[in-house]
Amino acid sequence: MNYQEALDFLYQSLPMFQRQGKTAFKKDLGNTITLSRHLGNPHHKFKSVHIAGTNGKGSTAHSIAAVLQSAGYKTGLYTSPHLKSFTERIKVNGNMISEEEVVAFVDKNQAFINDLKPSFFETTVVMAFDHFAKEEVDIAVVEVGLGGRLDATNIITPLISVITNIGLDHTDLLGDTLSQIASEKAGIIKPGIPVVISETQGEIAGVFKQKTDESAAGLYYADQEYQVQSNELGNCQVRNSDGKMLLSSLIFDLKGSYHIRNIPGILKTIDLLRKSGFIIPEKALTEGLSHAAAITGLKGRWQLLDKKPTTICDIAHNESGIRPIIKFISRQSYPGVHIIWGMVNDKNTIDILKLLPRDAHYYFCQAQIPRALPAGVLAESAKTLGLLGKTYDNVNTAISAAREAAGEDDIIFIGGSAFVVAEIDNL
Repeated sequence: MNYQEALDFLYQSLPMFQRQGKTAFKKDLGNTITLSRHLGNPHHKFKSVHIAGTNGKGSTAHSIAAVLQSAGYKTGLYTSPHLKSFTERIKVNGNMISEEEVVAFVDKNQAFINDLKPSFFETTVVMAFDHFAKEEVDIAVVEVGLGGRLDATNIITPLISVITNIGLDHTDLLGDTLSQIASEKAGIIKPGIPVVISETQGEIAGVFKQKTDESAAGLYYADQEYQVQSNELGNCQVRNSDGKMLLSSLIFDLKGSYHIRNIPGILKTIDLLRKSGFIIPEKALTEGLSHAAAITGLKGRWQLLDKKPTTICDIAHNESGIRPIIKFISRQSYPGVHIIWGMVNDKNTIDILKLLPRDAHYYFCQAQIPRALPAGVLAESAKTLGLLGKTYDNVNTAISAAREAAGEDDIIFIGGSAFVVAEIDNL
């Protein structure tokens, strides 16, 4: 078996949510537990931090991993979805799992997987845990894929659970109210394990309190302990709740106003890791947060692709993720705004399109996956809201058209779906 054959098995033989949608979502942990037991329960062999949330969980995971790496710890990192290569999902100290190791895992376990029939996600989660155990990582940072309670990653018992924020996303699977979604995310809370809530949202605070009371877990609202001021270019000052300066000049690698909101949760998690015995000097903290993308290989989060014209992509794909991005762009004085936009077919298209500026030039496209919303359908929906533009078969054709039309001082923004961003050439 070669690498391509291993990928074909993973993609084609196993249900994959990113491509197929909710038909691939398994509503229990049985397969993950069974597959993990088959491999000797590798998730019992390393310490971990578990991160859930609607937005910000990926950048939070990468930032915490970068700080731990900077402090000298051998750090595993599991995130999803990948943008360019399957191996992006599973990293140790920023190095992706090798193609050879993917082949070895599939080759060794193919017969068992064929009999069990787990999903793509269940299989890749256990592959990651097996890799971390074999690499003898000091700690792994594990991002939830979808929800929390029934997510395949939820077989771990972490040192700390982190929930970044709650928004309306995947409502067909997680519930159509913030409280219902919060309850699913709160499913990662374990007995006696401290819980960090990055962002206080009053309407769902009771959900977390009830769950932590039942679990005898410590509950920490990070944004009530750390106050962050930023110029939205990543230059931050951090104070405690009493106004005392903690960090007078923190350069946060992940630009954009939404990512700044993740800092309190990151800082509180590092604080709790220190209390649990991890030695993390201030230098490691600032180094990790200043160079998180480079240290961990993070892509697609407010990523600058070009300067003339300014060309930026971001994988935000729901209302609470897109809103601050559009707000930031609208505050700038760009002569022209060019937006390349594509979505998947299970999002609330109209509500998201309502957030976009009417005075921008639009280039509607679609990712090359079954879940993609056809560009023509997207353009028609946008037209009803006064958002006008042309349609393109793929994101790179749309980018070429935008670059040809844009002036040097304009901005081109590419977004609407992680899968659109993933297909950008040379990302």
